[in-house]
Amino acid sequence: MKRHRLAIVRQKYRPDGGAERFVSRALMALGNQNLELNVITREWQGERQDDWHIHICNPAKWGRISRERGFANAARALWQEQQFDIVQSHERIAGCDIYRAGDGVHQRWLQQRSRILPNWRAKMLMHDRYHRYVMSAEREMYQSPELKAVICNAEMIKREIVEDFAVDAKKIHVIYNSIDSSRFIPAENAQRAALRQQYGLPASATVFCFVGSGFERKGLAAAIESIAGTPAYLIVIGQDKAEKRYQALAQSLGCKEQIRFMGMQKETLPFYQLSDGLLLPTLYDPFPNVILEAMACGLPVITSDSCGGAEFIEQGSNGFFCDALDIGRLREAVMAIPSLEKSNDMGMKARDKVKDSTPGKLSSQLISLYQNILD
Repeated sequence: MKRHRLAIVRQKYRPDGGAERFVSRALMALGNQNLELNVITREWQGERQDDWHIHICNPAKWGRISRERGFANAARALWQEQQFDIVQSHERIAGCDIYRAGDGVHQRWLQQRSRILPNWRAKMLMHDRYHRYVMSAEREMYQSPELKAVICNAEMIKREIVEDFAVDAKKIHVIYNSIDSSRFIPAENAQRAALRQQYGLPASATVFCFVGSGFERKGLAAAIESIAGTPAYLIVIGQDKAEKRYQALAQSLGCKEQIRFMGMQKETLPFYQLSDGLLLPTLYDPFPNVILEAMACGLPVITSDSCGGAEFIEQGSNGFFCDALDIGRLREAVMAIPSLEKSNDMGMKARDKVKDSTPGKLSSQLISLYQNILD
């Protein structure tokens, strides 16, 4: 049987990125299939298996638009030269066979971001040359006759693509991310107590974790505001150049001692295990992996209705979701989630919800999609 050649396109491979984790899990899951695995990238920072073929495609760039357009043209030229059987792009590049919409719809993100900006800045945002280029590239890709399928990691994104680009819904496949529930597990009480002691957190307090870099998009300001006025604590895992601004916000709201900035962490599992819930009121996010990780660790989740992860949340049962800027409802949700020492019912329901999100299921869905395209 012929060994088919699959190429996955990702401009920059960063081990801690959500899209990159999807790529690496997909590649590892597909490793025992009759596929030659190729990656087209500008920069690869992660580990690689011996049978992965990495194609470095790094044209010169003079700015953001030059960077995007240059990589798109160079990647397209490379895959046309190589004549791969399937090209799956994680970037907005016309001519690919499959596009994975891991970043959602760009205009929808801009609309959400404009809600937290002054009117004059919101107007400038929609007319910015870079954003106009991205929206144009996105539309060109969806209108390309070569496009055979779109992978979404949430029904929310599928609806947006159908509404904004009139893509046939039959072309769009919702394939949720996977989680290793044997690795991300709830902590025993003694383990949680030891972790709390290690990081100087009260043993009996309700502690939430916020996991994600890019604090504006992930909704850290709303998270801090929803903690203010409650006895809860918030640990922040991630980095942002504007971190001091968020520290100042906590100071101004009188909750500085309740907010702990932990920076980037290679291993997030201990921080889930010492927490009672995940607080992630993101402005716009297709489906962050951290929601699956937290739920697998037995944590109820508070997120926004502009996050695809809300599709896994049953209100009041395993978490809560609401508008990303509704501080009142976010604070009510914070107060409604008990310390796991008192009750772990919500957390166990959260873990049960993600039990079927296995790497094996992701692999079988991808193989089925690839086979349909090859046929």
